[in-house]
Amino acid sequence: MKPFKKATNKHLGELLVERGVVDKDQLSMGLAYQKEKGGLFGEVLVELKFATEEDIAQALTAQYGFPYLPLINYEIDPEVINAVPENVCRQFCLIPIDKIGKSLSLAMADPLNVHAVEDVELITGCAVQTFVSTASDIRESINKYYQTK
Repeated sequence: MKPFKKATNKHLGELLVERGVVDKDQLSMGLAYQKEKGGLFGEVLVELKFATEEDIAQALTAQYGFPYLPLINYEIDPEVINAVPENVCRQFCLIPIDKIGKSLSLAMADPLNVHAVEDVELITGCAVQTFVSTASDIRESINKYYQTK
């Protein structure tokens, strides 16, 4: 798997300030909270209700160039769902969305999770392409598609 190359050198917080999602005070409070409690910065901002999951997903798209894919109206083929076990999807908050030959597309809440991508590549024998989606959308899709199995 190749390393991620940023589309911009700006930090997530800078992008969110530029977009008017958070102000500098909220950014400082979020960083302090993250330092104290840990976790991903985007998730911290959502937990503090300073940003929405969509705000974070779209900022990640701008930061790394990952395409954003809302899953609300996306239909996933059952054969694609069968490619990745449910426990892996839940563990890494991801869901397979499309497969063409040996290329598998995943929607992920954290597309920078190299370990998750490597595990899916190992399990499926496919090269993985990642899309950004919200954790809520992914969990809803997992519940929808894996409940029928």
